[in-house]
Amino acid sequence: MTDLATSAQSLKTALPNPKEADNVLYNPSLDELRELARGDEITTEFGSPSYVSEERSRNADKTKNAVDAEFDDEDYAYLDAAVDYAETEAMICVDRLMGRHTDHSYRCRLYVQKEFARIALAWAKLFEPVADDADPDFVTIQLPEWDEIAVRILPDEGVTAVLGSDYTGEAKKSFLRLHMYYAKKAGGLGLHAGSKRVTLKDDDGDLNDVGQLFLGLSATGKSTLTAHGLWLDGDEEASMLQDDVCALLPDGTVAGSEGNGLFVKTIGLDADEQPAMYDAVTHESAILENVDVDTDGTVDFDSDLHTSNGRAIIVRDQLASADADIDLPEVDQVFFITRNPVMPPVAKLTPEEAAVAFMLGESIETSAGDPSKAGESIRVVGTNPFIIGSKGEEGNRFRELVSDLGVECYVLNTGHIGANAQDIGVTESVTILREIARGTVSWERDEQTGLTIPTNVPGIDITEFYVPDHVEDFEQKNVDLRGERLAHLTQFDDLDAAILDAVY
Repeated sequence: MTDLATSAQSLKTALPNPKEADNVLYNPSLDELRELARGDEITTEFGSPSYVSEERSRNADKTKNAVDAEFDDEDYAYLDAAVDYAETEAMICVDRLMGRHTDHSYRCRLYVQKEFARIALAWAKLFEPVADDADPDFVTIQLPEWDEIAVRILPDEGVTAVLGSDYTGEAKKSFLRLHMYYAKKAGGLGLHAGSKRVTLKDDDGDLNDVGQLFLGLSATGKSTLTAHGLWLDGDEEASMLQDDVCALLPDGTVAGSEGNGLFVKTIGLDADEQPAMYDAVTHESAILENVDVDTDGTVDFDSDLHTSNGRAIIVRDQLASADADIDLPEVDQVFFITRNPVMPPVAKLTPEEAAVAFMLGESIETSAGDPSKAGESIRVVGTNPFIIGSKGEEGNRFRELVSDLGVECYVLNTGHIGANAQDIGVTESVTILREIARGTVSWERDEQTGLTIPTNVPGIDITEFYVPDHVEDFEQKNVDLRGERLAHLTQFDDLDAAILDAVY
């Protein structure tokens, strides 16, 4: 029996060599993987495969990493047992490349039980094929038929064991989590964010690029806004580079991670509101997971029969708004997406206030995180549930990066304002994003809210969304909220005092 608890041997070398082991099917084609998964498939009306998993969200409460927790013999025993299983049982092994950035791309290897070929198929569509036989940088072994759920991570070795879960998202995040961690080790910061390039004409008619990042929990509008074309035409355009995870590096470049596909939510997907996304999700190249599909193949994106966290793996080439590039040469603007009803549609932030927004990560819980608490208020540092290491250091690093790089930062409310629900729709959010990119928004510091808010946004009457007009007893609620925020941030001992002083 392999004993990782007492040996310096890495899981990467303890696992069977997939090129030699008789029990391992190494790098099968996508067609082969689909054929292996045929028994679990319902074929949709679009000709794409659809699967239903037992686990339908990540198991954050059963996940531990060796940087933030001291592993004991029980933790290492999970890794030992996973290796022992893979040495004798039928396995699939798939290699893929995560990222294209010269200094921030990684070869990833996924081992999964052969009877769960659908996981390998879905995961393989997200990342790009590798071009050589080099050893992997990161390795994950996923054994869904384990008798308990446990996710154990050795970040510095680049290895993860996912036991007892058949959710594709666990495989995907096992690698993206390490992508973010290694960005921090390189002096940058991994972000749970979408990246976008907006190309606009200046007053002289010349085209200029604006790089944007969107930080937000799943289901808060991050994917919608990242992929939106901003209603531009002619030579002006907006292109999505990344949808989920990227890395802000010290030189201002943003390294992408997923080069081939995207893992998008499907609940409420509408052809009229999101035509490009709808076309990609309903293309035969997509894979649906936990979506309501009838036995005759009819798909109902409005149904939460299995979960409200229904997903689709889509191919980037089928998403009209997706660019061929996944790396952003330079970031100019960062947007924190919230659904806090006492926040304006948009506010402009200083670097210190931006670090406050980063540390607060105010939003609502979604079905992708904890389905039992979906809809409740939540605070997640960096709106990123995958941070490895000190959270306070992440906030300090973020402030340093945006300050040194001269990045503009904003908080964007995509929900509603006040109890009377003054809705902020896609039209308002998209107009705000487009005009901020153009530099046509006028700003002023507002005494009542304590924030820098717009006085004029071409295309909408921004005065209709003034928060104090829609929140009863706003002044007291704002005082109480600031107190809550300050109390929340004081738990991070290593957070810089200048950031605490900037709490709004």
